[in-house]
Amino acid sequence: MASNDLQKFIASHLSLFTNFIALPPASQMWSKELTMEIARHQFALSKEALLFMEKLLEKSGLGPSTYLPEAFRTYPPNECMEEVRKESETVIFGAVDDVLAKTGVKGKDIGIVIVNCCLFNTAPSLSAMIVNRYKLGDKVVSYNLSGMGCSAGLAAIGLAKQLLQVHGNSYALVVSTENITGNRYQGEDRSMILINCLFRIGGAAILLSNRPSDRHAAKYQLIHAVHTNTAASDSSYNCISSVEDSEGHPGVSINKSLMPVAIKTIEANLTTLGHLVLPISEKILFIANYIARHFHSENIKPYVPDFMKAIDHIITHVARVMERNLKLSKIDMEASRMTLYRFGNTSSSSVWYGLAYIEAKGRVKRGDRVWQIAFGSGFKCNSLIMKAMRDVDLEENNPWSDEIDGFPVDLKSADGAFPYDLEPSKQI
Repeated sequence: MASNDLQKFIASHLSLFTNFIALPPASQMWSKELTMEIARHQFALSKEALLFMEKLLEKSGLGPSTYLPEAFRTYPPNECMEEVRKESETVIFGAVDDVLAKTGVKGKDIGIVIVNCCLFNTAPSLSAMIVNRYKLGDKVVSYNLSGMGCSAGLAAIGLAKQLLQVHGNSYALVVSTENITGNRYQGEDRSMILINCLFRIGGAAILLSNRPSDRHAAKYQLIHAVHTNTAASDSSYNCISSVEDSEGHPGVSINKSLMPVAIKTIEANLTTLGHLVLPISEKILFIANYIARHFHSENIKPYVPDFMKAIDHIITHVARVMERNLKLSKIDMEASRMTLYRFGNTSSSSVWYGLAYIEAKGRVKRGDRVWQIAFGSGFKCNSLIMKAMRDVDLEENNPWSDEIDGFPVDLKSADGAFPYDLEPSKQI
């Protein structure tokens, strides 16, 4: 078989074998009220800063049962390296243990390991930690992605997809997480307080396979991975960055160029994705509208393609941006909003909690197409399109399994994941 034919064969058999989403212990469950109580006692914040933080929490879309590290409950908070590592080990090992137990795959059979964690970069790396824990072979290909923000999990899947096209008969283990213990902001800069209000503990482990024999057991076939990177633009590069405030407190700053940058980057990603998935009828309408606006009138509104004609389910870590600009329905955004409510923003793993939600609801049927989209620092936007290989039923280890009947909940008072006054500069 020729090299090109072999790559096409492997790509056509690339399956998402299974995924496991971490459910932190109940001892790490925090309400918004407890978050404010801890902030008042542990941080030397002004009344104005505390009031701003309280308003952010009220409008954030977070519910009463998200998760934060146990280290934050002590006074003073115990944010030493041992506690930082403990958080990552608990989330990562818990997720990987369950993936391997569920599939029966042995550590020695895993040929590729990719870990993404934006803000915790340690030596040895988190990917090396997995290799050591599970005694993977000395030929394992391992990568540790850091500093890539909320879209890094889908970027990691895209990297695994490319690696599996050249490493035949292999498994790729992708782990997406974030570390909260070592990255709490303790100052008053409003552009940096947002991180404390939204981000929570979470993680996901995903096992991919290009073995034809695994197709019968796989949940999904990975169809497309579309990556857009606008870091060449200064505004894109600087809109989310690790800095120190005027008092020397380190943290992550989010400035007001974020929304215009996000819209521009998402638009570029959707343009590429649209060529791959949209039906011809939508492509014709889009082109006709573009020509009309170019030659006749700038007052004609841009045509927004109906991606839901090509997609059955959409999952994003920021619902409001996508809902407004793609004119999506309440049911389209349900999984994303309920994920934010129940688990908070778990960064790159949020889209996997969203996928677990629609699985728990019994909505994923054989042949359905699932679209995951996330964006983050850099600035980057990544999309995955997966096709369900079978009906996906509620599984025992699904993080929603004990409470799915109580969802969705009413979120009339919540504005979404970006609860500050930033409005998109244009429609996608």
